[in-house]
Amino acid sequence: MSEGPPSRGAGWSAERSAAGGGNPWIIASVVSISTFMEVLDTSIANVALRHIAGGLSATYDEATWVLTSYLIANAITVPISAWLSSVIGRKRYYMICVGGFGLASALCGMAPSLTLLILARVLQGLAGGGLQPTTQAILVDTFPPQRRGLALALFGLTVILAPTIGPTLGGVITDNLSWRWIFFINLPVAALSLFLVQTMIVEPDALEKERQAKIDRGLRLDVIGFALIALGLGCLEYTMDRGQRLDWFSDATICITAVLAVVGLIAFVVRELTTDEPLLNLRLFANRNYAVANIVILIVGVILFGTTQFLPQLLQQVLGYTASTTGFAMTAGGAATLLVMPLSGALTNRVQPRILMAFGLAIETYAMWRLTHINGDLSFSYAAQMRVWIAVGIPFLFVPLSNAAYIGLPQDQSSQASSMLSISRNLGGTLGISLVQTFLAQRQQFHQSRLVEGLNPLNPSYQQHTAQIGDTLRGLGVSPAQLAGVQMGQLYQQVVKQAELLSYMDVFWVLTIFVGCVTPLVFLLRTKPPSEAAA
Repeated sequence: MSEGPPSRGAGWSAERSAAGGGNPWIIASVVSISTFMEVLDTSIANVALRHIAGGLSATYDEATWVLTSYLIANAITVPISAWLSSVIGRKRYYMICVGGFGLASALCGMAPSLTLLILARVLQGLAGGGLQPTTQAILVDTFPPQRRGLALALFGLTVILAPTIGPTLGGVITDNLSWRWIFFINLPVAALSLFLVQTMIVEPDALEKERQAKIDRGLRLDVIGFALIALGLGCLEYTMDRGQRLDWFSDATICITAVLAVVGLIAFVVRELTTDEPLLNLRLFANRNYAVANIVILIVGVILFGTTQFLPQLLQQVLGYTASTTGFAMTAGGAATLLVMPLSGALTNRVQPRILMAFGLAIETYAMWRLTHINGDLSFSYAAQMRVWIAVGIPFLFVPLSNAAYIGLPQDQSSQASSMLSISRNLGGTLGISLVQTFLAQRQQFHQSRLVEGLNPLNPSYQQHTAQIGDTLRGLGVSPAQLAGVQMGQLYQQVVKQAELLSYMDVFWVLTIFVGCVTPLVFLLRTKPPSEAAA
């Protein structure tokens, strides 16, 4: 007998709803504003790095610390967000995060030097790290399971759409105003969010009672556990973000941070499984749905952030697209997400999550496979279509996955569960960007060396091609004295372009196989809590 749609009311209580007696959809809209702002900030600064470096008299490599510092600070905050939320109060903590993010954004925009900008980005990351998991916890507690799909679809729009439009928006702002305005635009958004949260969201009595009981027992923070995971995730972010630039393990600092990351994370797991009051309840992974959900959300992070990062590189660096044209091609995917996300949310309540997720992974596999057939004459329409295919598949993964992850979990663990899901998603993004860039560089070196082997003056094809280049250059007025050097330069550029194109095709082949191989995992998901399934 087939299992039906998810259980309707298991594990949910209206006493924990942030809507009180009001409309829960207002709550969903309100909390999505600041989440969109925070996720957007992870990608909007990418295109402004050269402008930041020039404006603050720094090198481009030094300016990349604007990204690295934010990611490290963000990674450190996420694990402790559930504890802070339970001690301060979820609404208060959320407002502190929004206010802190807005204040740090103002400091970023006014920074007179790169050092102060990096310090402000650290503050921004520390404040922003609590927004995603707290938002997701609010939605899970506010909506019953039968209505949660559409609510998580709205949350998914912010998480998926923001990194898609971030580079385009950042480019427009930087080109027409100044790089400082990519931070200043956060101020009205943060102010609006604070006003709406204060007036619309209530702190449920159930949460307030839990907070007071926790305070009466005495505040117990697992300081050792927090130090270990902060060390582990911080060093992992540094290793992944800086590894390719510093040639990985040939650099002593990368070796040290990699070892510290492994030791810190292993020690954290041991600590959390043996202490009475852990920072993160790792025993939630004993729930099969939750364990599978974290693995798949990590894969979603790899696909979403990995392709968002290197598709623009392919279009601009290899195929010669302008920044604006690249932005329009990527934005086509954002438009597709806007259309498909509500559909995915509605289907989540009618179709088994594992069926929807298998469908989403099949779409992603097809999209990656289509990208293995690219060539140097790739048209704008084909690039936009491929971005649309990738964007169409993501909602069928994100929404049912976020919904199924909470099946069978105690409701008072929603903040803990949301924090660890955020860690997995962010970790997937970090791994996706880092591993793709590393693989690209290695495969480009491989293909370039193989192509150079064929550049033999005795090869008739080589002779014919160099003759064609020579004829073209003479037609452009290149003098005979300069002809040989320019001819070789042109040939070398073609070799490099071909090597880059082949390396991107290799990446898409690896992603095709990877996504296809993990698809069976989703069929391990339950559609009912274990107690109901047994009955």
